[in-house]
Amino acid sequence: MGLDLNKMKAKLSALKGNGGGSSVFWKPQEGEQTIRILPTEDGDPFKDYHFHYMTISGKNNSVMCPKRNFGELCPVCDFASNLWNEGQNGTPGAGEEAKKLFAKQRFFSPVVVRGQEATGARAWGYSKTIYEQLLNILFDPDYGDITDIMEGNDIRLTYGRTTGRLYPETKIRVRPLKTALLEDHDAIPGVADNVPDFSTLFERKSTAEAQEVLNQYVIGLDSEDSPNVEKYSEGGDNSIEKSFNDLLNA
Repeated sequence: MGLDLNKMKAKLSALKGNGGGSSVFWKPQEGEQTIRILPTEDGDPFKDYHFHYMTISGKNNSVMCPKRNFGELCPVCDFASNLWNEGQNGTPGAGEEAKKLFAKQRFFSPVVVRGQEATGARAWGYSKTIYEQLLNILFDPDYGDITDIMEGNDIRLTYGRTTGRLYPETKIRVRPLKTALLEDHDAIPGVADNVPDFSTLFERKSTAEAQEVLNQYVIGLDSEDSPNVEKYSEGGDNSIEKSFNDLLNA
């Protein structure tokens, strides 16, 4: 029996993912691609986490919110709330800066990318807009459980800039045909039973560690070489999106 190179590639990919490399994450490329969302043991393949994004020394940093994710004290939330209150009292730029620091919700699902099945399951991160679309599809009786390994649905995803938009956007369309996860039914358990462990994908920081990151951020704002509050706040949604992409590449 000859060597199965596809299986060897899958093992190599798994090693990279288990070692904390970025291969465990999947980001859509410009154009069209097809994916399949996988079921999870807990029955919820749509994971959500809250992150704080901060630019420190020109580098985008992310911190899992201790409060929104784990019910612990969060100095970033407290600092942002204080800034917001200052803005309401007339401090220029404080309110806009607070909006930048408020925790942002992001969603993740385990997926298999068509044409890259040998790579195995990976984690796809997406926005609240896509999340709402996926939930509406699940409650549509014409589709039902699109994650079913034997009678689920692939998703055709298009990513890129469209006319009139400054930044790329993601569009999804569920394919109506019900199919098995893999043509080789015997190989399905090997993929479906090895979805990424979402509890270990992101570094969890304690309240004290989050405070340290916040301290670095505040020092940067106070330094002469750093942008002031008004300038920093010009980034808009694009600066958040860039931080999110940096998070997936961490």
